[in-house]
Amino acid sequence: MATLSDVGPPRADSSPPTATGKDDAPRIVPRRHLGRRLTGALALALVAFAAHSVARNDAFQWDVVGRYFTTAAVLDGLLLTLWLTGLVMVLGFLLGIPLAVMRLSANPVLRSISWGFVWVFRSTPLLVQLLFWFNIGALYPTLGLGIPYGPEFFSVQTVNLLGPTLTAVIGLTLHEAAYAAEVVRGGILSVEAGQTEAAQALGLSRRRTLRRIVVPQAMRSIVPTAGNMLIGTLKGTSIISVLAVHDLLYSVQLIYNQTYQVIPLLLVATVWYIAVTTVLSIGQFYVERYYARGTSAGLPPTPVQRIKVRIAELSAYRGASGAKAGGDR
Repeated sequence: MATLSDVGPPRADSSPPTATGKDDAPRIVPRRHLGRRLTGALALALVAFAAHSVARNDAFQWDVVGRYFTTAAVLDGLLLTLWLTGLVMVLGFLLGIPLAVMRLSANPVLRSISWGFVWVFRSTPLLVQLLFWFNIGALYPTLGLGIPYGPEFFSVQTVNLLGPTLTAVIGLTLHEAAYAAEVVRGGILSVEAGQTEAAQALGLSRRRTLRRIVVPQAMRSIVPTAGNMLIGTLKGTSIISVLAVHDLLYSVQLIYNQTYQVIPLLLVATVWYIAVTTVLSIGQFYVERYYARGTSAGLPPTPVQRIKVRIAELSAYRGASGAKAGGDR
């Protein structure tokens, strides 16, 4: 005899299969954002209009841009710009790191010296600093080495010692060091104090704690700002053209002063700056991704990974649309 327990509700797995042999599970459809699509279409239309206007405007003289883009004078100026950017960044951080450590020191004298340096060189415009160093011979006509109030071993004329390129290196390095010191100091302060306390409890020295524990964690905060500084320094080197240093901008200026083709030569410099900045931005992305390992947020996807995910989403959407169309038939 059948009991009530035998006549219970049908189980979930006892439902008859669909025509396709699979369970007819509901599919979640994302919400359609009509305003977002309209805004994106309008932005693409404006970008396409601007690109068409630039490409079709004969006043830009793109043939002249292509003719001078890889000339020897332009490439020599580009190499000097890249060399100067790299040298200034290295020297700036080599000077900025001790300044940051001095700023965090318990010694009030060291803290005051570091603060004064940063205050002076961050408060003065870079152009003023370059002009000041270029005319330093008016204040110190000769530089010598010797015993104070005693014999002098040798001396040299300041004008002969400080040429335009060396003046640019000194001015840019001191200016960069002031900002690098604040970048490093901010990165060190971003590390939780508990990390240092735990290292001290384990008996690690202050130097080893700073080198093995604090600095690796501080790099997550230092790298993005340092990357922006690198790009800013690359563009900031154009200001040394006032000192007649043959960088990229000054090289194209010499050419258009002879040919009077100002716009196309300025476009040559602009395209080179954009190209180098793009390469540096890509490098900054991967360096940030390297130091982001171990964070709770996880590693950001690379552009190639984003493209693959987008292609997979489009393929899945097309497959779902095809299956739906087949089912409707």
